[in-house]
Amino acid sequence: MLTELTIRNFAIIDDLTITFKDGFHVLTGETGAGKSIILDAVTLVLGGRADATMIRAGAQEAYVEAAFTLNPLLQTAVTPILESEGLEEDDHELVLAREVRTNGRNICRVNGRTVNLTILRDIAEPLIDIHGQGEHLSLLRPKSHLPLLDNYARLEEERKAISREVAALQKIRTELDDLRQNEKAMAQRADMLHYQIEEISAAKLVPGEEDDLRAERTRLANAEQLMRSATEAMALLTGMDDEMRSVADLLGQAERALVQLTRYDDTQAPRLENLQGLIYQLSELSSDLQSYLDGLEFNASRLDFLEERLELIHMLKRKYGDSIEAILALGEKAAVELERIDNSETRIADLETEQEKYLRRVGEMAAKLSQKRQAAAGKLATAVISQLADLNMEGAQFTVDFETEPRADGVYVGEQRLAFDQTGIDRVEFLISTNPGEPLKPMVKVASGGETARLMLALKTALAQVDATPTLIFDEIDQGIGGRIGDVVGRKLWGLTTVANHQVIVVTHLPQLAGYGDVHFHVSKQLQDGRTITNVESLAHDGRVRELAAMLGTRGEHATGGAESILQQATWVKSKDKRGTGEGAQRPAQRPA
Repeated sequence: MLTELTIRNFAIIDDLTITFKDGFHVLTGETGAGKSIILDAVTLVLGGRADATMIRAGAQEAYVEAAFTLNPLLQTAVTPILESEGLEEDDHELVLAREVRTNGRNICRVNGRTVNLTILRDIAEPLIDIHGQGEHLSLLRPKSHLPLLDNYARLEEERKAISREVAALQKIRTELDDLRQNEKAMAQRADMLHYQIEEISAAKLVPGEEDDLRAERTRLANAEQLMRSATEAMALLTGMDDEMRSVADLLGQAERALVQLTRYDDTQAPRLENLQGLIYQLSELSSDLQSYLDGLEFNASRLDFLEERLELIHMLKRKYGDSIEAILALGEKAAVELERIDNSETRIADLETEQEKYLRRVGEMAAKLSQKRQAAAGKLATAVISQLADLNMEGAQFTVDFETEPRADGVYVGEQRLAFDQTGIDRVEFLISTNPGEPLKPMVKVASGGETARLMLALKTALAQVDATPTLIFDEIDQGIGGRIGDVVGRKLWGLTTVANHQVIVVTHLPQLAGYGDVHFHVSKQLQDGRTITNVESLAHDGRVRELAAMLGTRGEHATGGAESILQQATWVKSKDKRGTGEGAQRPAQRPA
């Protein structure tokens, strides 16, 4: 609800702060005192049109700030927007502000941070309905009518159920559209995948083979040098050259010397064993080197094969990956994708079958939901017409208009196929005729002023339990009605605060209506330093009596008595309505007005 409104340099308002509470607030005062200016300020801070002419003469800027307390339902509506824009502060508190400057610039703020006008409006939309200012009147927006009707009929669960089914259907349709629209692209993709898979498979790659191939190629390319080096090593080790003493001969000579040594000094036996070990290792080395030498040959065809194989691997790496392992992984992935594409026709057929099932199931659910809505619409129309009659609009008519739209790809409803969305098949709009003989028209086309405000009051009363807008502001609601109807209007406005816990703020000239206020503000003009300013005073009981007496237009004891009588009557009615039966509440004695 609205908790505080601050206005500075706005029209004839210099600096004004109004604190609001729960319940029914009335603003009274003479014409031109500034009551409508206060509502204009509220409209501005909710995202209404900004104009430099709003700025108080002599000032450089006008400023309006509104503080709100958010109930859990409002938190659900507003918090996602605040979080997405980084504007969240306290979950329970919200502050909106608007600043208009003489250079034409206007600044919007949410919780002290600058935002654009669209975000301000999105956040403000669920907070307040201003009846008499169509820009902020949710009931004049047809898109709000269907949710209100569903809430009135207690159809939330049915609506959620159909929404889930439609979401599943839309998911199937999205996949179908993707498959159908991409058939040509998928055919081209399949050709490419076939080529990739065949090219990679034909290469018969083996992980790690590239290093082995490179090593073999190096050996073949240097076979002649390898033979020379190996032959030289063999000559040095085993004496293949008769003119050169070999390592084997020298080690054999050393062994014989150590054998003689150990005959006379057996402590040197370990040295002999070490030397004999070296001789054995030399023999093994010589054998291995000879085998290597025997295997060496220059094979030109094998070298060509190795070069071609390595070039093939290099080409595949350039196209498909940085390694043989990456190339093989890509081939496996391509095979999986190709299988999915090859199965797309089967998938399309399966999805089409699923789609038909959903279209029939959603159509059946939507038809049942529509029947319940139409039954509830009749009850709502009766309730609204009854409320209008109480408000001196006996000839007014109200109905809920239902429309459906044929569509070739829509859900099945009987012999028809109808357009649908997550709410079902119905397009709903509230229609009204305020005068006998006049045709029913959309609510947005009904003339503005007190008549529209009373229509909104009738709707709000009928929908009180399901209307989530916490703060309702009514302007000009008393145009064209007298004291007797004013009492009825006051009682209904006060009832909105008790039946559905709405906060209600009303600008009125009728004392009978004002008598029902839980909080009574008197708006007046004063001269201060030669300038006219608007002042707002919260009235206690004695102040209310004086204000109501002035509104009655009489003076003296009769005026005071009439005012007291209005307050006593309102107190008695409110006590009766709170008790439910009226037991224990004493009807006030009537005093002459």
